Amino acid sequence: MNFDRILTKLTGIIICVLFSAACMAQQQQLVAYPFPGPETGNPVHNADFVVKVRQPGGKWQDLYEYNVKVDEVRGVNHHVENASMTSFDFSGEVEVAITSNREPIRQVAIRPLSYRIGHKVVNNTIYFRLLQPKHLSIEVNGDKFHNLHLFANPVQATVPDPKAKNVIYFGPGIHEIKGGVLKVPSGKYVYLAGGTVVKGHFVVDSVRDVKIGGRGIIDSPGQEGVKISHSKNVLLEGIILTQCPVGSSDSVIVRNVKSISAYKWGDGMNVFASNNVLYDGVFCRNSDDCSTVYATRKGFVGGCRNIVMQHSTLWADVAHPIHIGLHGNTPHPDTIENVRYTDIDILEHREMQVDYQGCMAINAGDNNLVRNVSFEDIRIENIRCGQLVHLQIPFNKKYCTAPGEGIENILFKNITYNGDNPELSIITGYSEARRVRNVVFENLKINGTLIFDNMSGKPGWYKTADMARMFVGEFVDSLVFRKTE
Repeated sequence: MNFDRILTKLTGIIICVLFSAACMAQQQQLVAYPFPGPETGNPVHNADFVVKVRQPGGKWQDLYEYNVKVDEVRGVNHHVENASMTSFDFSGEVEVAITSNREPIRQVAIRPLSYRIGHKVVNNTIYFRLLQPKHLSIEVNGDKFHNLHLFANPVQATVPDPKAKNVIYFGPGIHEIKGGVLKVPSGKYVYLAGGTVVKGHFVVDSVRDVKIGGRGIIDSPGQEGVKISHSKNVLLEGIILTQCPVGSSDSVIVRNVKSISAYKWGDGMNVFASNNVLYDGVFCRNSDDCSTVYATRKGFVGGCRNIVMQHSTLWADVAHPIHIGLHGNTPHPDTIENVRYTDIDILEHREMQVDYQGCMAINAGDNNLVRNVSFEDIRIENIRCGQLVHLQIPFNKKYCTAPGEGIENILFKNITYNGDNPELSIITGYSEARRVRNVVFENLKINGTLIFDNMSGKPGWYKTADMARMFVGEFVDSLVFRKTE
C-alpha cells in the first residue's frame, strides 16, 4: 500500500517535471538566421562588430552583421556613413555578446536609455541579457554613426507554405527583382525569410487583403522599400526596409518594421490622405521625417483620420521625429483628426531651420484643420538641434498655398526630456480666424523638473511657459500646464 502510494506520488512528480520542462522549452526559443550567401552589388557585410547570441548557458551562435547607410550632418553638409545591423528571434531569455573590431571600448550606451539594460565589458566584448524583444542601438565611445542596430524580434508564430498559391516566397540569399519592381496582387502573402535580401521595390497599389512579412530585408537604395496606395486591409510585418509611405488607403497595419534611410527626402513612415493606419512596434532611423501625417499630397486626395503609432522608436538624423499637418488641399480644405502617438522613444532630432523644428511638430497649412491629437508617454533623449514642441499655423510659401485653418484639442501627457537645452519651443496661431485652441501639457518633465501652472507661485501659464522654454505667440486660446503625479 505504501509502495503504491509512493509510486503514484513519484509518477505525479515526474509528470510535473516533464510538463515544466516542455513549457520551458516552448518559452525558451532562439532563431538565428542563415547568412545571405555570396555578396553582389553594394556591400552587404560590415565587420565593425562580431555579434553572437545564445540561450542562457548554451552554445553561442554567430549572427550576420549587415552594412547600413546612415546620414551624419555636419553643419549644412551631409555625410553618408556605414553603420551595422543584425537581427534574430527569441522568446524567454537570451544572452548577447558584441565584440568591437573598430576600436577599443571605453564607453558603451545601449539605447533607448529608458530600457535600462545593464551590461559588462570583458576583453573588448559587451555582454548583456534580454528578457523581451527590443530594437536597440549599441554605441561605442559615443559614436552614433558607426553603431550597431540590434533588432531582437519575437519568434514567428507561423510561417507560410512556400508552395501555397497565395504565397510569394523569398528564401535565404540575395534576390534581384526583374525590372526592379514587384507589384503585389490582391490576396497575396509576400514572405521574406530571415537571411533574405531582396533588391528591388514593392508596390501595393489598388489592391486589398495583402500581407508582406517575415524577417528579411528589402534593399532599395534611394527609394521606398514598400509603397502602399489606394489599397485596403494591408499588413506589413517584421521586415527591414528604407521607406514605407501609405497614401489614399484604409485599414493598414505596420508592425515590427524597421526603416533606415540615408538619402535626401528619406522619410520613414509617411501617411497621406488615409484612414485607420496603425504603426505598432516600429523602428525608424531616417534622413528626413520619421513619421508624418499629411492630407492631400503627391496625388493622394483627402484628410486623415484614426492614425496611431505606439510602442515605437524614432531617430531623425535630419528633420522631425513626428510631423503633422503641413500639406493639404487649399480649395477644398481637409481635416486631420484623431491622431495618437503613445509609448515612443525619440533618440534624435537635428534640424537647423527654426520654422522646421520640433520633435513633436504640428504645422497646419493649406487650410487644413488639425484636431484631436495626443502625445502620451513620450521619452526624448538628448537631441543635437531642435525644439521639443512646435505648434504653428504658418503661411509656408515654400510648401503651401495658404495657412492652415486651425489646430485644436492637443494633449501632451507624460512627456519627458533629458538632455542639453533645446531650442525655444513655439506655439502660435496665424490670425483671429486661424487659431491654436485647447492645448494641455500634463506631467511635462524636463531634466527631472515637473512643469505645471502655479509652480512659480503666480497664476496662469505665462511663467510656466518660460520655465518650459516655450514661446507662446498670438492667437492661442486655452493653454494649460498641469500635473497629476
